Amino acid sequence: MSTQADGNGVLLKVDSIANTFREEIKTALSTCPRPPKLVGILGTSAGPSKFYAEFTKKQCDALGVEFVLRRTGSAADLELSDGEGVEEAIIEANEDDGIDGIMVYYPIFGGRQDHYLQQIVSPFKDVEGLNFKFHYNLYHNIRFLEPKSLLSPTPTAVPAPAIEDQPPAGTVKSILPCTPLAVVKCLENIGVYNTILRYGDRAYGRTVTVINRSEVVGRPLAALLANDGARVFSVDIDSIQEYTKRPRQNAEVVRRYYPRHIVHPSTHALQECLALSDVVVSAVPNADYKVKTEWLKDGCVCLNVAADKNFETDVREKTSLYLPTIGKVTIMMLLRNLLRLRQYREIAKKTS
Repeated sequence: MSTQADGNGVLLKVDSIANTFREEIKTALSTCPRPPKLVGILGTSAGPSKFYAEFTKKQCDALGVEFVLRRTGSAADLELSDGEGVEEAIIEANEDDGIDGIMVYYPIFGGRQDHYLQQIVSPFKDVEGLNFKFHYNLYHNIRFLEPKSLLSPTPTAVPAPAIEDQPPAGTVKSILPCTPLAVVKCLENIGVYNTILRYGDRAYGRTVTVINRSEVVGRPLAALLANDGARVFSVDIDSIQEYTKRPRQNAEVVRRYYPRHIVHPSTHALQECLALSDVVVSAVPNADYKVKTEWLKDGCVCLNVAADKNFETDVREKTSLYLPTIGKVTIMMLLRNLLRLRQYREIAKKTS
């Protein structure tokens, strides 16, 4: 669904993109012996986390996925502190064989403590794709894995880089973080990705600015886009980095690394990055932060990923397309991860 006023870019609602994946999920659910069970762990009273938990439940209920919300910390009792009991809830869900996926609503503590909690979640139940094994694969552009490798304490690489979208025999697709993957799927749908180019290089020729470098959204998104060939400016509060894809080696040379992104310091200011960018993605968790419309490149595509609007109200005067929210696509990616992980767990049991 899209709307366009005279002289303004298209305001694109992502319902049609989400519906494509919703039908895929419905088809997969119809063959399941039982509805998959997703547990959400809410350990904070923060408004965005509570809203996301309610939104997750609504989408799960509509599709027939069992969703259970476990409240801990200040979400359960005003006298408790944020995060109290979250670790115990994760461990309990890991050990419950009737639970297929775990989602923890971050931020809770922030920084290293949240990162620690992310690593406690079993990789077989990590619907958010935040476990270090999945992050290792993402940052090294390793797109497939053997399900039994998730039982190993260290990452295991697939012996060849991906040249097409179908997993080699004996492997499955690695799990990617939901929000970055949702952004990529939106960009694929609206034609930013060039399907004439070969798989893995379809964002080649595009320049993208990603504002936010969190480990949940901004940094993995910048890596995903660069691994697909884009030039990416990664903007954070204290620095700007440039992500580009490492050049491929000669086929006759022994491959010592995967063709993946590398990171350089950038001398560009934000205004210069925006003037160069075909796509701008902003995910700043601050209602006061706004991307200046006058700095945008004419005809660019803008995606707002934050809970609050990061773009000024006149953003469509410069853009060709503006996506004010991608939440519905993010939930579809989460549920797709849920179904895949349940399948991976069954395969690992058989092969191990």
